Amino acid sequence: MQVVIAGGHGQIALRLERLLTMRGDTAVGLIRSPEQAGDLASNGATAVVVDLEKATVDELAAEVRGADAVVFAAGAGPGSGAARKDTVDRGAAALLADAAELAGVRRYLMVSAMRATTEPPADPDDVFQVYLTAKGKSEADLRRRDLDWTVLRPGALTNDAGSGTVRLARSVPRGSVSRDDVAAVLLALLDEPGTARLTLELVGGDVPVADAVRRLAG
Repeated sequence: MQVVIAGGHGQIALRLERLLTMRGDTAVGLIRSPEQAGDLASNGATAVVVDLEKATVDELAAEVRGADAVVFAAGAGPGSGAARKDTVDRGAAALLADAAELAGVRRYLMVSAMRATTEPPADPDDVFQVYLTAKGKSEADLRRRDLDWTVLRPGALTNDAGSGTVRLARSVPRGSVSRDDVAAVLLALLDEPGTARLTLELVGGDVPVADAVRRLAG
């Protein structure tokens, strides 16, 4: 399997790249800075420098063509302002979907957020509210497309060691989840086409990842 990951230097992406390459798959990470390439190489992944805020759909389609799936794990980051929440968390997600459609790549996984919404932020100066709206709009855009998409909404992210057990459903109570376990769930979702067209929420729990994903497959 060849998987192209937008936001390839992110903490979840690096974990997913390692899991993919450990089992013999090909992971390609899209990154903004050439200086990040070494971290991907350390995980066995191939780095491709692409600025998702400036690339054209044709340029991005050339990078995803031939892949079995794409994963949107990009984000503007905690230090960014409201404008970049829209251009990255919404705009870049849509650009990747456009590129996937153009390149004929049907499988699209999106890392979103619990409480994502299409409602305008009550306070437009509240960057977190803007972020949740950008995520909600990116989800809505994806649902309108003829792609085999899955939206994953993790709870509060931690750097704790993964437990390998989670709570995964269309709706779960708020909670936290390790980035290790998010990456493991993404890997399992890539392997399970029956989870296409589902929006799933994820927190820590007591169900093994493979079982949690299998239960949701249509």
